[in-house]
Amino acid sequence: MITRLNKFLSKAGVASRREADKLITEGRISVNNEVVQVLGAKVDDEKDVIRIDGKKIRLKDKFQYLMVNKPPGYLVTLKDPSKRPTVLDLIPSLKSRVFPVGRLDFDSEGLLLLTDDGELAYRLTHPRYGIKKVYVVKVKNIPERSRLHILERGIRIDGKKTAPAKVRLLKSGSKSALIRVELTEGRKREVRRMFEAIGHPVRELKRIQFAELNLRNLKRGQWRHLTLEEISKLKRLTSL
Repeated sequence: MITRLNKFLSKAGVASRREADKLITEGRISVNNEVVQVLGAKVDDEKDVIRIDGKKIRLKDKFQYLMVNKPPGYLVTLKDPSKRPTVLDLIPSLKSRVFPVGRLDFDSEGLLLLTDDGELAYRLTHPRYGIKKVYVVKVKNIPERSRLHILERGIRIDGKKTAPAKVRLLKSGSKSALIRVELTEGRKREVRRMFEAIGHPVRELKRIQFAELNLRNLKRGQWRHLTLEEISKLKRLTSL
């Protein structure tokens, strides 16, 4: 079957498509003993011999799917040159590599998916599939309803308008408010930047739902494998 090289690497569990593009440009991928550094290159996954750093890559027939309740103070990355803790430090017993699905910044906490199923990870994070992510955020002071309505319509960040969000005030105090936010895209630090733009910086952020998955009784710092039913639901949502 003819497919794009980055998609093949993703399906094989080597890396996400974005990371696969980086591997290609770095010259770490060869096809039939020739280094390929052209993004968009195509391969025959049944006939071509594809290697990373000289090691042959094979398509997987079985994948891992995990959920982590990420605490604040952990990076969502595979490794950090500065030796800061990463989410993989929370799941040391894994025998094969998995990578995070989407983003959750260093100071944020909550539900994070990890998998070696690159195609599912790609679809879960692509805006085309409209996968919802739900957050509970604590912001400085109490936003007026008109300010929240701006976020519901979409607000420009770096010259690009965000997708409409569902925003609901849950609780207000004297100097802060607790707000539920539902998004269908995942731009870098999007929730924090949205609230900064309306003058109410985020003090705490927790993701409580991804697609139809929620944390339930999973405590901070704990992880578990997804059930077969949960995996099937994610695949149906992304037309796999």
